[in-house]
Amino acid sequence: MKRRRAREYALQMLFQLELTGNELNHEIVQEFWKGHDETREVKDFAHQIVKNTREHVTEIDKIIKKAAQHWSVDRMASIDRNILRAATYELAYRTDIPSSVVMNEAIEIAKKYSTEESAAFINGILDKVAQTVPGSAGLKEKQK
Repeated sequence: MKRRRAREYALQMLFQLELTGNELNHEIVQEFWKGHDETREVKDFAHQIVKNTREHVTEIDKIIKKAAQHWSVDRMASIDRNILRAATYELAYRTDIPSSVVMNEAIEIAKKYSTEESAAFINGILDKVAQTVPGSAGLKEKQK
């Protein structure tokens, strides 16, 4: 549950950063965590997701675009786009986390913060991402 909370916080930060057009910096992080009494572990994992998703957003968007045939990343709802970005970061760059875990977490977060239809949409895209991203935990699972 700690990682789920961290992923939810990461989504909130990514959404806020996109909405405001701000870059991730120490002041924004400090302001975000005011009023959130969380463990260092939750904060660190959320920060890793946000920092690395933002750092690799161009590559991540290319991966999503390839998997989301007939969909422009810019046309997606902002909340869905950021769920996909964070999950794609984990699939592509965090091979220590099984793709099934990443996908399930993204779907559950989509159900909570978006819509049931969004959850199915996200599932379909992430399934393609997990099957095609070199080095992803999903691809490694299939090769065993």
